[in-house]
Order: sequence, then structure tokens, then C-alpha cells
Amino acid sequence: MAIPPRFRKDAVAVPEEKHPVDETLPPLKMFTSGLQHVAAMYAGVVAPPMIVGPAVGLSATETAFLMGASLFTAGLATLLQTLGFWKIGAKLPFVNGVSFAGVTPMIAIGKGEGDNAIPIIFGAIIVAGVLGFLAAPYFGKLVRFFPPVVTGTVITLIGVSLLPVAFNWSQGGNSTAPDYGSMQNIGMAALTLVIVLLMRKFLRGFLQQISILLGLVAGTLIAIPLGMTNFDAVSGADVIGFPTPFHFGAPQFQVAAIISMCIVMLVCMTESTADILALGRIVGRPADAKTIEGGLRADTLGSALSPLFNGFMCSAFAQNIGLVAMTKVRSRFVVAAGGAILILLGLCPIAASVIGVVPLPVLGGAGIVLFGSVAASGIQTLAGAALEKGENALIVAASVGIGLIPIAAPDFYHAFPKDLLVVLDSGISTGCVVAILLNLAFNHLGSKKKTAAETEAEANAEPAFAH
Repeated sequence: MAIPPRFRKDAVAVPEEKHPVDETLPPLKMFTSGLQHVAAMYAGVVAPPMIVGPAVGLSATETAFLMGASLFTAGLATLLQTLGFWKIGAKLPFVNGVSFAGVTPMIAIGKGEGDNAIPIIFGAIIVAGVLGFLAAPYFGKLVRFFPPVVTGTVITLIGVSLLPVAFNWSQGGNSTAPDYGSMQNIGMAALTLVIVLLMRKFLRGFLQQISILLGLVAGTLIAIPLGMTNFDAVSGADVIGFPTPFHFGAPQFQVAAIISMCIVMLVCMTESTADILALGRIVGRPADAKTIEGGLRADTLGSALSPLFNGFMCSAFAQNIGLVAMTKVRSRFVVAAGGAILILLGLCPIAASVIGVVPLPVLGGAGIVLFGSVAASGIQTLAGAALEKGENALIVAASVGIGLIPIAAPDFYHAFPKDLLVVLDSGISTGCVVAILLNLAFNHLGSKKKTAAETEAEANAEPAFAH
């Protein structure tokens, strides 16, 4: 009788084949593919500090420092996600960076605080990150309370809330300047917008992915002979530098600011959960509860550590998920290489300060595409939210309406206590709270229950591939 192959002494052990997620590529391909991920998300990383810095009174040099720190902390958070340790990290090709969701709340927190603005923001982020880390094991059980009708509403509000920033940049950024809103400024913004759109239309592959960066470069080159550029930030920046811990002062802890950033953390965890589920399907390694828990731990730990190095809250960059789907390169080590590149850029302040050369009207033109794509991704998510069923359309209508109050009527809450204004002046925070409460009221409480099919459809809804 023949001996089964597994017991034969001369049997040769067949090595277990690596999953594409765990494969390593040749060094050159690893670097170039990682660089492409950096190019796809670079503008998204530097945009939040570029918005928040001037809004809270930072100089061009300080804002450039903040951008470099954001690149550095995005790299650290990306390494936590891709390589991971212990129970931290999704260990998927997952890029982490500064979340757009925190921009408006951070500006509201820092408004009128002077030199204390950044320390108060950092203190709130640290607390929100620690609480999020502790909540990560339980968050998966709450995901059913954040269906596409909620997440789509919030993502839409993020994009819409940021568009006024792009419009302000397009006019020149400084409402007291003589040329604010001039035809030259708005014309330059329009030209940059057209350049970006043309590049997205006619370029392919890697160049199409970096069309926003190419548009910024083209707009800046056109602006130089027109005298619209300022090289002060570059001349004052060092070639090599380390983001000094707590450069802007020790963190300060204010209850209202902490509440606002905890709401933002809730939004970020919801987005990241949806992105982890989508990425798991794309790379052929479906995300289970353990993967989601590890991914959220990396998100929240990265957020808690970021303020130490002068960075902001971190979350998934969904546009990079789209890049993985397009290129079919599924190795997490490629994205880890991108994280290492981000760290190196963060250690080179002059690289970050180059962005400071870009005239605000040029940024405004590109920002319309960048921020508008965030709103578009929210609308795409809402398209799968079954708005024709039940009261979902009403949930979206009320949440978006209330979330737009700070944009449409900035002084609407002027008679409310200052501590409440930190939350109320952020349409993202108020819209998120309203969407969650209305979803609970209409879809979870009372006699009206969702069918199993509806619940499964919501759980499997694809998030949009845009940050």
C-alpha cells in the first residue's frame, strides 16, 4: 500500500505561497510605486495645515513648519498601519495622513486664542486619540449605527465646508489687501483650475494621479513673472531639521475643544472602517473584526502621537485605495516605502516650505477640485444609501441643512456660550451629530426595524475612493 505523500520521507515540502499583500518588490519598483502613493496624497496632507496655520495666526514660516511636521507624522502613521506591531495596524496597503474632517473644527477651536490656539488644538487631539484607541475594540460593534446615510452626509459636509476656503484663496486670501478679489487673482485661480481639469482629461497613469501637483507647479510658474509669488518661507527654511516636540508649546486641555475633536475622531474612525472594508475586498484579503480593530488602533495611536511632533489627527486616505485598485499593486511594503518617503520629506523643512511659494489664487483653483472631490465622494456614498426607503432622504436633508448653517450664516449662533461655539461653528460636527441621532430615531428605535437584506446591503456598500 502506497504511503500518503504527506508521510513520505522523500516528500518535498511546498513553500506556502505569499499573499500579494505580503510580497516585497524589487527596490526600484518599491521606491517608484511608493513615491506614486506619496504623490497621490501629498496635496491632501499639506492642505489642512496650510488652511489651519494662517487661520489661527501662524506666519508663513510657522505654517511651513506645520506642513513638514504633518508629512513626518503621516509617514509614522502609515508605517503603523502597513507594518504594525502587537495588535496595532491593519497590515494592508493603507495610507494614513492628516484628516480633512478636523480642519473646520480646529479653526473654530483656535479662533481668538492667539498663541494658545495650536496648544489647545493639540491637547484636544491627544485626548481624542487616546479615547479612540481605548474604544477601538468596541467600535466594530457600533458600525451598524454609521450606515452610508450617515457617513455619506458627513463626507459631503466635509467637502462643502472646505470649499469656502478655496474661494477665499482664489480671491487672494487676505480680505484687507487692496487686490483681494481682483480679476488677476480670480483669473489665476480659474487658469489653474482649467490646467488641472485638462491634465485629468488628457494625462494617463502616474501623471494623471499627480495632476493637482502638476497644476500647482504650472500655475506657480505662470505667476512668477506676474509678481504673485513669495519666496520668504523658502529662504528662512533649513535643509535638514527635526520637528521639535511641542514646538508651539505644551498642550492645553479645554473641555469644549476635546468634545469637538472627539466627534471628529468618531467621524475618522467611521471613514477608516469603511475604507478598511473596501481595501480588504480590493486586495483579496477581506477585513475581519481583528483587522478593523488593528487598523483603528493604528489610526488613533497615530493621532495621539502626532501632536508630540506638531502634527494633526490622522485617518485613512481613500484616494490611495483607488490607486491600489487602478495599479493592481497590492503589496503593503510598497505603501510602507511611501511612509518612509513621507518621513524623509518631513525631515527636510525646505521641501515642505516650497509649497509656501505657491500663490494663494493658484492654491484656490486647485483647491476647488481637491475639496470638491471630497464632497463628490460623499455624494457617491449617499448614492448607495437607499434614499428612496424610509426617512433616509429626510435624515440627509436635515443633517446637511443644519451642517450648512455655519457656512451660510456664520453669525447664526452668536448669542450662544463660547464653549458651545467650538462645536456649533463646525458644520461637520453638528451635521454628524444630527445624522447619527436621526438615523437612530428613524432606523433603529421604535417598531420600524430594518430587514436583514437592508442591513447587509448597507454593510457591503462601497465607499467612494476620494479623501
